[in-house]
Formats: sequence, structure tokens, C-alpha cells
Amino acid sequence: MSLAEIKRAVRQLSPRELAELSAFILEEDNAVWDEQIERDAASGKLDFLFQEADHERQAGKLRDWPEHE
Repeated sequence: MSLAEIKRAVRQLSPRELAELSAFILEEDNAVWDEQIERDAASGKLDFLFQEADHERQAGKLRDWPEHE
């Protein structure tokens, strides 16, 4: 099935079915994102972020987020 066919089929969905499909796609997209982050972290691609955060912490520049009022 092509993307164009899927788009045509989606346009035929009821609002309830569209909401269900949207939730499903969001879950799938989040799962793919989580897997990518895990692979990047395991391979060391994100180490620079940890180093930057450590430098900021040592310099006293880190703060809670969201900041408590």
C-alpha cells in the first residue's frame, strides 16, 4: 500500500477512528524515537551532553526545570 493510498483511506475515517489512529501513530513514533535515543546513548553520541551538563553543574549554573516558584 502506498502512502497516497493510506492518506486517501485516512480521509475516510470517522473522527473516532482518526483519533485512535493518531494515538497509535504517536505511540509508534515515540517508540522509534526511544530506540534511536537508546542507540545513540549506547554508542556514545550523547556523551557531549553529559559532559556539558557536568561542566554546568560544576560551575553552579544548573537549575531545576521547571523552576519552582
